[in-house]
Amino acid sequence: MHVLRPGLVLKDRYVLTGQLGRNAGRQTWQATDRQTDQPAIVKLLTFGGDVEWDDLKLFEREAQVLQQLNHPRIPQYLDYFALDDRTLWFGLVQAYIPGETLKQGLDRGVKWLVADLVQFAKEVLDILIYLHELQPPLLHRDIKPSNLILGTDRCLHLVDFGSVQDKAAAEGKTFTVTGTYGYAPIEQFGGRAVPASDLYGLGATLIHLATGQSPADLPQDERGRIAFREAASLPNHLATWLEVMTDPLVKKRYPSARAALAALADLIEAARAVQPRKTSVLPGFATRVQVTAAADVLAIEVPAKLRGPASNSTPTWPWASPAGFWCWGCWL
Repeated sequence: MHVLRPGLVLKDRYVLTGQLGRNAGRQTWQATDRQTDQPAIVKLLTFGGDVEWDDLKLFEREAQVLQQLNHPRIPQYLDYFALDDRTLWFGLVQAYIPGETLKQGLDRGVKWLVADLVQFAKEVLDILIYLHELQPPLLHRDIKPSNLILGTDRCLHLVDFGSVQDKAAAEGKTFTVTGTYGYAPIEQFGGRAVPASDLYGLGATLIHLATGQSPADLPQDERGRIAFREAASLPNHLATWLEVMTDPLVKKRYPSARAALAALADLIEAARAVQPRKTSVLPGFATRVQVTAAADVLAIEVPAKLRGPASNSTPTWPWASPAGFWCWGCWL
């Protein structure tokens, strides 16, 4: 087999355009599918050396699983093939998802807002509801920032199903233990992964995004929970939800992705109910400030008197700026 390089055509169809990753016995390339003229991802594994039977079984399992899935936030399966009988290369082709992983965002120093974290949680839970409610259920078992792509469509996509487990098929049988330290709960390393194990991975991922620190690097409390509150600026209701998601005892986590999503919605609604009402009245003024905005002008009507009854005379001060607007002395 020729050395893999940009421009090489695999199976007379996939033109390699750039290498995305490489480790022992594995390579990931971006390619162009000549049949559709669309970008694709080609994952390659060579059997032998550092790659053992368990690795090949997981690789084949990923191909089999992706063929069965149909979700807009999971990469579409395109092809699976043996590349070279002499060197035993195997290839898995998936649709390309433009964007960057959350891990890449962390490496760039991106700071996500609380609203972003809540939206990420909802989107991943939607994917997990789909996976866990299949018959038989599918467990991803490796949810972490590097396996979540924030696409150019501003939606999260769950990738890398190399650790996926068919829960029904695994019961009563031996199977490969997999996962990433810091994101996988203890029962998963003991070979007893359940749907709540994926919830732990999602919770640990959100903690990483909120703190900027890997969960493996954060301290633990006396119960073995990730002690993240001091390292993150999170509202209490969201921090409490994350503590349940990442409880070391599986029975204390939410029992399902659907239950976790419902609990998150309830906590957000409860938090909104107790928030103080906001007002548009400036401190010390007896009437409301009137704001009128145009494309390049902001007009603010401010009461003439600071105290006492409102005056009928309220000056209007417009500020114009070609690049936006600014307001001197505003307390809003």
